[in-house]
Amino acid sequence: MFYSAIRKVFFKIDPETIHEWTIKTFKATGATPLNHLYKQTVVNKPVDVMGINFPNPVGLAAGLDKNGECINAFDAMGFGFVEVGTVTPRPQPGNEKPRIFRLPEANAIINRMGFNNHGVDYLVEQVKSANFRGVLGINIGKNKDTPDENAKDDYIHCMRKVYNFASYITVNISSPNTPGLRSLQYGEALNELLASLKSEQANLAEQYEKYVPIAVKIAPDLSAEEVSSIAECLIANNIDGVIATNTTLAREQVAHLPFGNEQGGLSGKPVQQQSTKVIKLLAKALDNKLPIIGVGGIDCAADAQEKIAAGASLVQVYTGFIYQGPKLIKEIVAAL
Repeated sequence: MFYSAIRKVFFKIDPETIHEWTIKTFKATGATPLNHLYKQTVVNKPVDVMGINFPNPVGLAAGLDKNGECINAFDAMGFGFVEVGTVTPRPQPGNEKPRIFRLPEANAIINRMGFNNHGVDYLVEQVKSANFRGVLGINIGKNKDTPDENAKDDYIHCMRKVYNFASYITVNISSPNTPGLRSLQYGEALNELLASLKSEQANLAEQYEKYVPIAVKIAPDLSAEEVSSIAECLIANNIDGVIATNTTLAREQVAHLPFGNEQGGLSGKPVQQQSTKVIKLLAKALDNKLPIIGVGGIDCAADAQEKIAAGASLVQVYTGFIYQGPKLIKEIVAAL
């Protein structure tokens, strides 16, 4: 009730303006007594995935806290894990505004942010100052002006920077808002990238005397053959986990709505079925060789249960969290 009243006010204001205000508020209050405004107790339902003990299986998806500024606040809300980023080697402003569009009739959002962030060095400083002892994923990407053939250099640079501060590292090759990025999901480009990252992971594991798992985030806009090919590559390169899925370019369910044909990635309820379909295909192709983190269209406990039934070991929320508020975490954990 409390959040629904706030949402009515927030949804009358420009989406990015509210997003920036919320980030500043969470950053300022996350480690203070003022966090009682959103702090809640969530039942403990631990699960072991990728060699990590998660206190519960519900996480925050990347994209909401791109610079790692609100980790303490999201921890107070009861998330079992928090994923920050996507972060790039150098700061970049992202695409031109406006670049976030609400579709409330569909419980959806379209964004074309374009990896706007303050750069990996800034994120690392935020993570260090948070003094967070929970499970932290750090999502890494490439700068927009880095040629595709040099993409692996950007990922390796970020990996070196964040390795000692992450519980796991997510390789984002599926955002639709960086030109050419999704081409890294296919064939030899994917194999070369993953082989390079695994080699660097081995070097860093020896340097820091700890093993930090690598997960790969993929798109929902994939055929069965493409999912199977990606799965084969993940297995061959001993990748530790896969996150399915990112936002979609499909518009069939929202084209008739205001802003429904804006460019960018569509998230929320309209991506739910396609995301679950990809999870099912992945689960079959992977044959339990590596775990799946399910994300896409989860805005109630039943949606999360659907992802788990399809083959996911963990789930993440983003758009559903925007629409439902912190209570969604509590409801999902209680039901799983």
